[in-house]
Amino acid sequence: MPVTLATWNINSVRLRLPLVLDFLKNYGPDILCLQEIKCLNDQFPQKELAEAGYAHQAVHGQKGYHGVAIVSRFPLTDISSRVFCEIEDSRHVSALVDFGRGPLTVHNFYIPAGGDEPDPAINAKFKHKLDFLAELKTWFSEPHFARAQLICGDFNIAPHENDVWSHKQLLKVVSHTPIETEALDALLSGGHGWVDLVRKHIPYDQKLYSWWSYRAPDWEGSDRGRRLDHIWSTADIAAHSSLAQILKPARGWSDKPSDHVPVLVSF
Repeated sequence: MPVTLATWNINSVRLRLPLVLDFLKNYGPDILCLQEIKCLNDQFPQKELAEAGYAHQAVHGQKGYHGVAIVSRFPLTDISSRVFCEIEDSRHVSALVDFGRGPLTVHNFYIPAGGDEPDPAINAKFKHKLDFLAELKTWFSEPHFARAQLICGDFNIAPHENDVWSHKQLLKVVSHTPIETEALDALLSGGHGWVDLVRKHIPYDQKLYSWWSYRAPDWEGSDRGRRLDHIWSTADIAAHSSLAQILKPARGWSDKPSDHVPVLVSF
């Protein structure tokens, strides 16, 4: 039986809970990874999501900022979170899930955005982002990342020239600077190697975005987006992926949508 995993930076799960519930009802992913839930664990809408069929939950929240969660139709075990750069932000949660073909570890990340100035010498937020990526690279080189792993979330980097509306105009804009895209490419190809599941199914020559700024009232008309949200897996898992999609219409699902849209991969 096919299974589907989705990732979505919801930008406040309590504010946008009706959108989440509608998405779950209409698209029915088996697992949903949320970023920027912006609430403490005991404020997370556990009851509402359980009633919607997602009783298995792994939540790593934070008051007013960041926060990540995994909600699932399947049982979640070995739930854990990791602190990066010795900064106590809630940017990672992982859990073990078994779809019936053996255990798979799902990691949900919210990688730092990096601020506005792409210079680590003068921008501590950008330095944090680069340090976070460097720590990820070291961690991913460990033996247990060789197989049965999936990582997803808001990586805050649009790595390819067709992952942004204008490659030339965004080369000096945080999320598409060479130092960031090269660091993400090093993660993708280094160590045990990962497969970008979205680009496995949607060719690189196709423009593809998952985020549109709130600053553009006519976001759809101007279409100045970036692909900041990603789903990767180890090769053994990627071999079973059958479909990937980005739900662009979700950017207009309400008058107060998230600036990100869901990304889904089916296996």
